[in-house]
Amino acid sequence: MAKRDLGFTRNIGIMAHIDAGKTTTSERILYYTGKTHKIGEVHEGGATMDWMVQEQERGITITSAATTAFWHYNGSIYQINLIDTPGHVDFTVEVERSLRVLDGAVATFCAVGRVQPQSETVWRQADKYGVPKLAYVNKMDRVGADFLACLAEIKTKLGATAVPVCLPIGAEDKFLGIVDLISRKAIYYLPGDELVNYEIKPVPADMEEDVAKWRENLVEVASECDEALMEKFFDDPDSITEEEIIAALRKGTLERAIVPACCGSSFKNKGTQFLLDAIVRYLPSPLDKGAVKGTNPRNNQETSREPDAEQPFCGLVFKIATDPFMGRLAFIRVYSGRLDSGSYVYNIRTARRERVSRLFQMHSNHQNPIEFVEAGDICAAVGFKDLRTGDTICDENKPIALESMTFPDPVIGIAVEPKTQQDIDKLALALSKLSEEDPTFTVKSDVETGQTVISGMGELHLDIIIDRLRREFGVEINQGAPQVNYKEAITTTVQHREVFKKQTGGRGKFADIVVEIGPASEGLSGLEFVDKVKGGNVPKEFIPCVQKGFEASLSSGVLAGYEMQSLKVTLLDGSFHPVDSDALSFELAARMAFRTACRKAKPILLEPIMSLEVVTPEEYMGDIVGDLNRRRGQIVSMDSDATGARIIKAYVPLAEQFGYVTVLRTLSSGRANSTMSFHHYSEVPATMAKDIVEKSGYRFIQE
Repeated sequence: MAKRDLGFTRNIGIMAHIDAGKTTTSERILYYTGKTHKIGEVHEGGATMDWMVQEQERGITITSAATTAFWHYNGSIYQINLIDTPGHVDFTVEVERSLRVLDGAVATFCAVGRVQPQSETVWRQADKYGVPKLAYVNKMDRVGADFLACLAEIKTKLGATAVPVCLPIGAEDKFLGIVDLISRKAIYYLPGDELVNYEIKPVPADMEEDVAKWRENLVEVASECDEALMEKFFDDPDSITEEEIIAALRKGTLERAIVPACCGSSFKNKGTQFLLDAIVRYLPSPLDKGAVKGTNPRNNQETSREPDAEQPFCGLVFKIATDPFMGRLAFIRVYSGRLDSGSYVYNIRTARRERVSRLFQMHSNHQNPIEFVEAGDICAAVGFKDLRTGDTICDENKPIALESMTFPDPVIGIAVEPKTQQDIDKLALALSKLSEEDPTFTVKSDVETGQTVISGMGELHLDIIIDRLRREFGVEINQGAPQVNYKEAITTTVQHREVFKKQTGGRGKFADIVVEIGPASEGLSGLEFVDKVKGGNVPKEFIPCVQKGFEASLSSGVLAGYEMQSLKVTLLDGSFHPVDSDALSFELAARMAFRTACRKAKPILLEPIMSLEVVTPEEYMGDIVGDLNRRRGQIVSMDSDATGARIIKAYVPLAEQFGYVTVLRTLSSGRANSTMSFHHYSEVPATMAKDIVEKSGYRFIQE
């Protein structure tokens, strides 16, 4: 069989702020590549990529959907593996895990809203994983659309060099098409949704000056990306060919030095074909991304895998989904080698073999069975027993552990219970499946109250979860009021000796430890454990048990039972009994030391502070700012946008923000809108902390 050329594969994602037109753009890509024969519209609930009932009802994307399409360019066929991601901040996990496995991204911007809060968030996420980007300015047909102003904001707000590779012909209701700055030809779009819905004409006379200016800018930027071209640019700029410009722009994009930018109106079927050309021209193939790096778990040495079907198999599980017919689906990005349907893979986390009974190529929520996958592919698999998001699967004889994924902690929780006694088991099973799918959704049982508390990234996130419980799993539930996920911390360092002694006849229990407990070093979360025991006063085999005891204790702080965000523990000294000391004794001693010492170390409560952005007409600004001040908000800035609307940025405690959208609508007669995302944790004022501790009903028990 002929070896596949990975140079013709593009693994890309579409990312943007909510309502910038990601799903509409995805639908046009599917249509013009021949993947679908009818354009699905988001506002009609018919989008192919928004397949969940909740997505179709609300007109938003909740879960990232994958598909594969093919595009003909320059006589070659390119395979485009596309992932459409959500724009709402509550579903940021979907963007995070998609970007972790993608080679390139199309950052979509609204030509009127330009760079919005979530645009910045997804841009930073793409930077975190070193993903090259292409900018697509959508909605050029809307009132107030401005392509070049949007590119200027990309530079000022995102610090990126956005280089226009086309210019719009007109704007708003007079947006007729685009001028390709490389070929210097005008592309006019015709009404309707024909597969070839454009015609190529000469550049309009009134645009010739602008086209000449921006093409010169384009050639200059391209020459800065390539030394050979730079010499040509100074000697004879007219001799530079279109192919050389494209190659230099591609080089600059792969190095993340520039971001090629094009524009269009996806809803009006304008600009999609040009965008597809730009995707294959500028975004990387798996070969451009090169070898993926990881560690060999058997010797902790760094190792790598080239994107080649001949190499040992290696892939990353980036998503788990539950399908009503297939059961658990694992979405896998294959980095190297080949995986056959029905074969076995090795799971690095569990150190066990897993059987992959069937493989599928995904098209939204439809599975097309395939016999095998190779390096560069994105697929779904079924038949495994224990795979989780972030697991590396590989060849057992050539193991490699890839860097896993980190997800933000949930900030809001609600207590839930089934309406009928018969649904208790059904609820437990449903919550287990949902938490497996979504790493930012957690389920905890409160030992003291017997309540089940579910936590997520925001009110909308939990709203969708509860709706899915009802529709997918048939579980009706009662829910409590939303609760903030507070955290605890200590502010001073204390030294403490804990002696754990139990004698019940026969062999007893004994452990003696001296520890210093204080705040963790800046920037660290979880337990920072330092061993300073000298002379074997605490035997080496018991030291991990001390660490384990403190780690387990972090989940329940001493003030109100909330998780302790970080802690530094230094084990200084101790003693042991040759007969009575064992691992459990030292673990219990650590747990007791945690409780007693943290009470003395001035514990405090921390609350999540949200970054809020409100866009409002000028006349409502005073009322909105006054309301934010009443909510303990800290105003960061007040600016104006291009349309004259005022933009208020503030930090506000989450505890004060429940139901804020309704209040904002009332204050602004429905004309203002807001976006909110988690920013940091901050100390709760003392008077409020006292009330929270009392209301929690948490009782500190000295054992």
